[in-house]
Amino acid sequence: MTQVLDKPVGVRAPVSPAARTARRRAALEWVAVHSLGVAAALFFTLPFVFVFLTSLMSDSQALSRDLIPHTWEWGNYKTVLSTPGFLTWWKNTLVYAGLGTVLTVVSSVPVAYALAKFRFPGRNLSLMLVVSMMMLPPQVIIIPMYLFWAKQLDLAGTLWPLIIPMAFGDAFSIFLLRQFLMTIPNEYLDAAKVDGCGDLRTLLKVVLPMARPGIAAVALFQFFYAWNDYFGPQIYASENPAAWTLSYGLESFKGAHHTDWNLTMAATVLVMAPVILVFFFAQRAFVEGVTLTGVKG
Repeated sequence: MTQVLDKPVGVRAPVSPAARTARRRAALEWVAVHSLGVAAALFFTLPFVFVFLTSLMSDSQALSRDLIPHTWEWGNYKTVLSTPGFLTWWKNTLVYAGLGTVLTVVSSVPVAYALAKFRFPGRNLSLMLVVSMMMLPPQVIIIPMYLFWAKQLDLAGTLWPLIIPMAFGDAFSIFLLRQFLMTIPNEYLDAAKVDGCGDLRTLLKVVLPMARPGIAAVALFQFFYAWNDYFGPQIYASENPAAWTLSYGLESFKGAHHTDWNLTMAATVLVMAPVILVFFFAQRAFVEGVTLTGVKG
């Protein structure tokens, strides 16, 4: 009778030299293939890590060469949130970014739809004008625009000179949406019109559901632009602290003779966090819209 010896529990079988060599070779191959991606990830991630770690340091340590906080000063965030005006800057930024994004999308979609699917005299000229507006720096027209909003409409010290123009479309948004709508087959539109849909109903019932990735990309671009905008609030709202946005309010954390870098970094983290979260949850629609993948069956 053959005796069966049970293998001791917890004892691993010895690994042969060939297996160890294969594992080591596979690991080296993975590093070689992904080295560029890992280097790029570290290049973009390390600045955020540095800002976050500095925000948890004391004022004296923030100016030293130390990279790790000696004591984790979570109270820095409470100090920033209790700074006079900080929550008001949050509200102003949300209004500016949110309302501006809605107005831009609502006003740009019909124009992009007309340029992509309608045939009318002067269509190519209209598209050229849209593209030329993309090439025009805002600094070129800022003086006459400021005189118009401040002197004629008396809206200096508010964010309305930045929000109201978004209701008339944005050149980059129109161009990006037009490129995306061009990928939608005309057969879908023709089928809707055969069923009795007019141009407006076709846009609302057929085109918009199919153009969600492109609309999401445009909305994210506009939201990020408004959230990070510094030039516009500096021109129109600098004289009224109650109308400041977060990007412009961060300047107040820097003093003439001393800057609390730990508090400045904590405020920076609070400003960046919503943008990072929005992109994290919407990155799939964002990437799909930017790459203009077209319609999926």
